[in-house]
Amino acid sequence: MEISAFCDMYPAAAEKLNQDISGGRGKVFSDYNELLKEDLDAVCVLTPNNTHSEISIAALKAGKHVICEKPMAITYNEARAMLDARDESGKILSIGYQERFRLDSLYLKEECKNGTLGEIYFAKATALRRRAVPTWGVFLDREKQGGGPLIDIGTHSLDLALFMMDNYEPSHVLGTAYQKLNTAKNQGNAWGDWDHKKHKVEDSAFALIVMKNGASIILETSWALNITDEKEAVCTLCGTKGGAEMQRGGDLLLNGVKNNKPYNFSPLLKPGSYSFYTGGNDKSSDREARNFRDAILGREKPYVLPEKAAVVTQILEGIYKSAATGKAYHFND
Repeated sequence: MEISAFCDMYPAAAEKLNQDISGGRGKVFSDYNELLKEDLDAVCVLTPNNTHSEISIAALKAGKHVICEKPMAITYNEARAMLDARDESGKILSIGYQERFRLDSLYLKEECKNGTLGEIYFAKATALRRRAVPTWGVFLDREKQGGGPLIDIGTHSLDLALFMMDNYEPSHVLGTAYQKLNTAKNQGNAWGDWDHKKHKVEDSAFALIVMKNGASIILETSWALNITDEKEAVCTLCGTKGGAEMQRGGDLLLNGVKNNKPYNFSPLLKPGSYSFYTGGNDKSSDREARNFRDAILGREKPYVLPEKAAVVTQILEGIYKSAATGKAYHFND
């Protein structure tokens, strides 16, 4: 693949990427509509959340394959419009849930497909930071982003839980979202103090998600929360035959009962797990890029299907609505 065009509303930013990535050989645009006139195979949409649907639809209509950053959109209606554009164009649309491509995620998905855990009826989706509020860009702008940690990092954990459970039929959610630390003066933030006047999104959010088959998911997410056990983009699964816990640092712990005794099992996933082989530098982002390329070339299917990503958006939107009303949100309403 060759990255041959860059677009940003600030031309200097696009030109910097052009120099850094393509050695200055690419074209630079400040209007994505002009970029879409170019002879390109695919477009990566890496913009604020409120523009994901608009730009992705325009690219699909222009005959380009699209990989769009997570979340797919702010609202379920926007996500549905993207699916319609995909169907009309016949092009590939995928969403940037790159955490699925981690070694622990790939291994756990195979265990789930093989039935090792049995029927998965309970999960926890966790994305908890103690003090790591992003202070750059538009992360703190509710209008442009649609929310804070729930839609930013909670979306990854929820995607993983739904993907492992292979369950995309939500019944209802009960959610809460807090703005308790937005105005804190003693912040201790990883990226320096945030401007409390600009901090218009939640600092933490929590939800109980109930699926139509009775399975349930607890979602916990924060940018700022008084905890010590920080975990991000992980899930815990509980099934009728066994369980699994994604752990901080990419480790995976499976559990069950064998010969009438409980057992724990951790596969050796990381490079360097073997004394005679230190491993390579293959990253989850590399695997994601190869999958998108090979899907375009017809070698395999996209690993992240937009139909599934749209359900993540649907649930996130339901959580925000529940938090705003203080009542459970039912998806058949």
